[in-house]
Amino acid sequence: MITLGNILLLLGAYLLGSIPTAVWIGKFFYKTDVREYGSGNAGATNTFRVLGKKAGIPVLVIDILKGFAAVNIAYLSHYTESSNQFINLQLVLGIASLVGHIFPIFASFRGGKGIATLLGIILAVHPYSAMISISIFIVVLLITKYVSLGSMMAAIAFPIIVILVFETKTPSLVIFSILIAIMVLITHQKNIERLLRREESKANLVKKKARIESQEEIEPVENVVTNS
Repeated sequence: MITLGNILLLLGAYLLGSIPTAVWIGKFFYKTDVREYGSGNAGATNTFRVLGKKAGIPVLVIDILKGFAAVNIAYLSHYTESSNQFINLQLVLGIASLVGHIFPIFASFRGGKGIATLLGIILAVHPYSAMISISIFIVVLLITKYVSLGSMMAAIAFPIIVILVFETKTPSLVIFSILIAIMVLITHQKNIERLLRREESKANLVKKKARIESQEEIEPVENVVTNS
């Protein structure tokens, strides 16, 4: 049901998701806009790539918390916890925060792909399925060193886990889990193309000094035409 209260909650979730963590941390602490380097995304992965783990870790944590907090704004509503209306509101609030992360009003609508924020959302909505998906991501990442592949495999696994493992009967949650997988595949289309061409960059899981001054390692985004 559309009410003024629900509209305000949606606006709050969108604004929360719009906090451009990578952009603000990059500009404030490093005088660098991460969107001008690497993949051009204002997300945790590109922050790790461009500025290193000291910047990447807080960006990752805050982006996860954005999605988690946005979903839990539902507790400010008058709906009974665990009711279908409450769950539906949680999902809509999560989507609003995800849209905010991808199209942030505080950063000229140029955000990231939303994987970290999405993780926060599913942790709040269905934590057990989320934990299994995270485990799948970690395993794929450790084996292949591809963050994108790990993200896609975890996203594809999520609806399977929700539907088959936990036998979820809530239609909106089932639909939401399927849409997550589809959305991640769509936003990673260029990554899929690079993976097929064996041109996708691998994550460096070993401690490495990664700084913006190292131009031979981090190219300006205009020179990385295939990354987006």
